[in-house]
Amino acid sequence: MSPLRLVVFDVDGTLVDSQGDILAAMRMAFDKAALPAPDRKTILSIVGLSLNVALPRLAPEAPPTLHDQMVEWYKDAYMELRAAGGVEQSSPLYPHVRDVVQALHDQPKTLLGVATGKSRRGLDKLLDGHGLRSLFVTQQVADHHPSKPHPAMLHAALSETGVDAKDAVMVGDTSFDMEMAKAAGMRAVGVSWGYHDRSSLTAADTVIDDVRDLPCALDTLWERAS
Repeated sequence: MSPLRLVVFDVDGTLVDSQGDILAAMRMAFDKAALPAPDRKTILSIVGLSLNVALPRLAPEAPPTLHDQMVEWYKDAYMELRAAGGVEQSSPLYPHVRDVVQALHDQPKTLLGVATGKSRRGLDKLLDGHGLRSLFVTQQVADHHPSKPHPAMLHAALSETGVDAKDAVMVGDTSFDMEMAKAAGMRAVGVSWGYHDRSSLTAADTVIDDVRDLPCALDTLWERAS
């Protein structure tokens, strides 16, 4: 009998393209701090990290108390932007994501989860806005875990689902996702359409350029494990 399997997805840059609001909210936080905002590539390079880790990287000269304020300014700006534009406009699903995720969910032996640097509040808004909450049986957020690439999120997902690490795969667009998977003893599928260059996904077992290739990539990884 085939084992139960788990596929854990990153969110920003993997399932949804939220870079517009991420960039705008970060620039607003830097503006309130009276600091020059980093360029687009630099801001996107920290997507996936928890904000309390990301802000010190983006503003290393600022004191910790200012970092804490900037985290709150970012969160407030992000939620305001999302409220103004709506989830489907501010964080649209990448093409074909909904169909592929639904097809994987419909497989009897496959469980789905998410592991994200978002807060619980932010993830709830996104999943409910896209009507995806019911597809993910385990949802790991920044509120309860150390930042990626620490494997705590994936350890929790494995524990909640009862799936062995060898039967689980992390899908994400950043080096943090790939490194987190390896630290948890899981395999990793990198996606090239997100916020980190394909060249940075060196810890991935495979990298795909189209989400429709994911089921085949997963089947190949399952076969290697059997």
